[in-house]
Amino acid sequence: MRRPFQHTKITFTLGPASESEEMLAKLILEGVDLCRLNMAHANHEWTRASIRRVKSVCQKIGRHIAIMMDVKGPEIRTGDLAVPIELEMGQTLDFITDQGAAVGDGVSAVGVNYRDFPRDVAVGKTVLVDSGLIRLEVLETHPSRVRCRVTVPGKLTSRRHLNLPGAKVNLPAVTQKDRNDIEVGIAEGVDFFALSFVREANDIDMLRRFLSEHKSTARIIAKIEDQSAIANLDEIITAADGLMVARGDLGIECPFEDLPIIQHRAVNQCIIHRKPVIVATHMLESMILSPVPTRAEVSDIATAVREQADCIMLSGETTSGKYPLECVQTMKRIVARIELEGDMPLAPPPLLKTHKDRLLSAAARLAQEDHHSGIVVFTRNGNLPAVLSALRPRHCPIYAFTDDEIVFRQLLLHWGVEPFLIEFSKDYEQTILNAFDYLKRREWVQIKDWLVVVTNVIMGEKLIDTIQFREVE
Repeated sequence: MRRPFQHTKITFTLGPASESEEMLAKLILEGVDLCRLNMAHANHEWTRASIRRVKSVCQKIGRHIAIMMDVKGPEIRTGDLAVPIELEMGQTLDFITDQGAAVGDGVSAVGVNYRDFPRDVAVGKTVLVDSGLIRLEVLETHPSRVRCRVTVPGKLTSRRHLNLPGAKVNLPAVTQKDRNDIEVGIAEGVDFFALSFVREANDIDMLRRFLSEHKSTARIIAKIEDQSAIANLDEIITAADGLMVARGDLGIECPFEDLPIIQHRAVNQCIIHRKPVIVATHMLESMILSPVPTRAEVSDIATAVREQADCIMLSGETTSGKYPLECVQTMKRIVARIELEGDMPLAPPPLLKTHKDRLLSAAARLAQEDHHSGIVVFTRNGNLPAVLSALRPRHCPIYAFTDDEIVFRQLLLHWGVEPFLIEFSKDYEQTILNAFDYLKRREWVQIKDWLVVVTNVIMGEKLIDTIQFREVE
């Protein structure tokens, strides 16, 4: 019996609900592809132990997944309050960056951890507190103080996150906390680093230099979360190794009705530029407490699958939710059903830059014409499977064989790619036969299946790229 295959990958976030060895084994065997560590809520001791536990469980059960560290990034937060402030409609509130700043009589005040806050906001602009639950309008700015009027009331407590929609903030792309966290991730062999609040390509370049200095080959996933990122989307995709559409802060920073358009454009541009893309946040939010999803959540996941995003992500659902395993099973059911449909919209064609790219395009078309064909490709850097993935051949698994453990895990993020780790023979034909035997043993293919093979052959003294259409024997 041939194994079931799905193109769309699943990321889960590690937390109290999913960090036990027993639950990890269940999630990994159920088919998750990446484990995300959210460094906004993690210390180094927990991080080291968690990474080692995930790897140990993978080793025990014989199925390996990739690990992504989601670094916290820069953020603006309010200070500590002795008691919460009940903000009422029309009330005046001062945000102060200097504890010695003068505040008018009868005006409530709260500190802010960002010194340039008064310079970056403008009169008439909006300040959002605690994911937009509280909304204020800027009335006036001073060197160390910003006075606002409450337009959506609520209870203000300590250390609440602030959003400044449309403002260009002067915050570092990588904070000192991020550097310390990343060093732990590098030491423990993390495969991906997700960089929060990316605003421009230089943010990516800064992190890449840091990784290079520390001899890390980990891939960088850019999280787009504000209007600056949307304005610079193409250059960010070009600079990064992948993208995450982080719809939480993005939905606060941008008009929520723009979110579907932003998501669609981001997915399409990533396919065109041959970069993997993750759609994240609130995909099964109700299942934190409920064993079944809402119908809107089912449709949301279906949309991401139909848009052919590489990966869909679970956050709170698997960190603190009551049903982490059921969430993964629910995602898999929806993915399987939507991918089965024959009327999936065509993905935008990726940029084909070289003759080898065009050869890969021909291989994808050949495999797709035969419903039961897969594509076999051999790689040491992951580039060929990435191009094949961007071509989005439907119902055609891309069997990517590599002899590099790092490349193997990084390929787990790509749509439609099933990577395998094997030793390569000096004889090209023997390597192909070994790959076929591996696929048969693991029940990915059966005798008499047809496979499209992208490989090299020696013709005289030349190494020639070829496409072969071969029957499994």
